[in-house]
Amino acid sequence: MLKGLGGLGGLGDMAKMMKAAQEVQGKMAQLQEDLQTMTVTGESGAGLVKAVCTCKGELKSLDIDPSIFNADDKEVVEDLILAAIKDAQAKATEKAQAEMGKLTEGMGLPKDMKLPF
Repeated sequence: MLKGLGGLGGLGDMAKMMKAAQEVQGKMAQLQEDLQTMTVTGESGAGLVKAVCTCKGELKSLDIDPSIFNADDKEVVEDLILAAIKDAQAKATEKAQAEMGKLTEGMGLPKDMKLPF
Protein backbone atom coordinates (compact mmCIF):
# COMPACT_ATOMS: atom_id res chain seq x y z
CA MET A 1 0.00 0.00 0.00
CA LEU A 2 2.82 2.41 0.72
CA LYS A 3 4.40 3.57 -2.49
CA GLY A 4 7.89 4.85 -1.84
CA LEU A 5 7.87 7.41 0.92
CA GLY A 6 4.84 9.24 -0.43
CA GLY A 7 2.50 7.34 1.87
CA LEU A 8 4.35 8.49 4.96
CA GLY A 9 2.70 11.87 5.26
CA GLY A 10 5.11 13.92 3.19
CA LEU A 11 8.34 12.42 4.52
CA GLY A 12 9.40 11.84 0.92
CA ASP A 13 9.22 15.58 0.30
CA MET A 14 11.20 16.19 3.48
CA ALA A 15 13.88 13.77 2.31
CA LYS A 16 14.07 15.60 -1.03
CA MET A 17 14.38 18.93 0.78
CA MET A 18 17.16 17.58 3.00
CA LYS A 19 19.02 16.22 -0.02
CA ALA A 20 18.63 19.56 -1.81
CA ALA A 21 19.90 21.40 1.28
CA GLN A 22 22.98 19.16 1.38
CA GLU A 23 23.61 19.83 -2.32
CA VAL A 24 23.32 23.57 -1.72
CA GLN A 25 25.72 23.32 1.20
CA GLY A 26 28.23 21.49 -0.99
CA LYS A 27 27.90 24.04 -3.79
CA MET A 28 28.30 26.90 -1.32
CA ALA A 29 31.47 25.34 0.10
CA GLN A 30 32.88 24.89 -3.40
CA LEU A 31 32.01 28.49 -4.31
CA GLN A 32 33.77 29.75 -1.18
CA GLU A 33 36.91 27.86 -2.26
CA ASP A 34 36.60 29.18 -5.82
CA LEU A 35 36.27 32.78 -4.61
CA GLN A 36 39.63 32.44 -2.84
CA THR A 37 41.36 31.82 -6.16
CA MET A 38 39.24 33.92 -8.55
CA THR A 39 40.92 37.26 -9.16
CA VAL A 40 39.88 40.66 -10.46
CA THR A 41 42.02 43.62 -11.48
CA GLY A 42 41.31 47.17 -10.41
CA GLU A 43 43.09 50.11 -11.93
CA SER A 44 43.50 53.84 -11.73
CA GLY A 45 45.28 56.56 -13.65
CA ALA A 46 44.23 55.04 -16.99
CA GLY A 47 46.00 51.80 -16.10
CA LEU A 48 49.16 53.31 -14.63
CA VAL A 49 48.42 51.53 -11.35
CA LYS A 50 46.82 48.08 -11.27
CA ALA A 51 45.83 46.04 -8.23
CA VAL A 52 44.91 42.37 -8.37
CA CYS A 53 42.89 40.82 -5.56
CA THR A 54 40.90 37.67 -4.96
CA CYS A 55 37.13 37.73 -4.91
CA LYS A 56 37.47 37.44 -1.14
CA GLY A 57 39.22 40.84 -1.17
CA GLU A 58 42.79 39.66 -0.53
CA LEU A 59 45.29 41.89 -2.34
CA LYS A 60 47.58 39.68 -4.45
CA SER A 61 49.70 42.12 -6.43
CA LEU A 62 50.32 45.71 -7.46
CA ASP A 63 51.67 46.83 -10.82
CA ILE A 64 52.91 50.42 -10.98
CA ASP A 65 54.08 51.99 -14.21
CA PRO A 66 57.55 53.48 -13.57
CA SER A 67 56.62 56.67 -15.41
CA ILE A 68 54.62 57.89 -12.42
CA PHE A 69 57.57 57.96 -10.03
CA ASN A 70 58.50 61.57 -9.45
CA ALA A 71 59.37 62.92 -6.01
CA ASP A 72 57.01 65.86 -6.52
CA ASP A 73 54.09 63.51 -7.22
CA LYS A 74 54.29 61.38 -4.06
CA GLU A 75 50.71 62.17 -2.99
CA VAL A 76 49.38 61.56 -6.49
CA VAL A 77 51.06 58.14 -6.58
CA GLU A 78 49.62 57.27 -3.16
CA ASP A 79 46.15 58.32 -4.32
CA LEU A 80 46.47 56.24 -7.49
CA ILE A 81 47.54 53.18 -5.52
CA LEU A 82 44.68 53.57 -3.08
CA ALA A 83 42.19 54.09 -5.92
CA ALA A 84 43.39 50.95 -7.72
CA ILE A 85 43.08 48.86 -4.55
CA LYS A 86 39.58 50.18 -3.85
CA ASP A 87 38.59 49.49 -7.47
CA ALA A 88 39.86 45.91 -7.22
CA GLN A 89 38.02 45.36 -3.93
CA ALA A 90 34.78 46.75 -5.39
CA LYS A 91 35.13 44.47 -8.41
CA ALA A 92 35.84 41.51 -6.11
CA THR A 93 32.65 42.17 -4.16
CA GLU A 94 30.67 42.56 -7.37
CA LYS A 95 32.09 39.32 -8.83
CA ALA A 96 31.43 37.39 -5.61
CA GLN A 97 27.83 38.63 -5.54
CA ALA A 98 27.37 37.69 -9.20
CA GLU A 99 28.71 34.18 -8.58
CA MET A 100 26.48 33.80 -5.53
CA GLY A 101 23.54 35.07 -7.60
CA LYS A 102 24.18 32.38 -10.22
CA LEU A 103 24.15 29.75 -7.51
CA THR A 104 20.95 30.91 -5.83
CA GLU A 105 19.16 31.55 -9.12
CA GLY A 106 20.03 28.02 -10.26
CA MET A 107 18.24 26.73 -7.17
CA GLY A 108 15.13 28.77 -7.86
CA LEU A 109 15.90 31.26 -5.09
CA PRO A 110 15.77 35.04 -5.58
CA LYS A 111 18.98 36.28 -7.23
CA ASP A 112 19.54 38.90 -4.52
CA MET A 113 18.96 36.52 -1.62
CA LYS A 114 21.57 36.98 1.10
CA LEU A 115 23.22 33.70 2.03
CA PRO A 116 26.03 33.15 4.54
CA PHE A 117 29.18 34.34 2.83
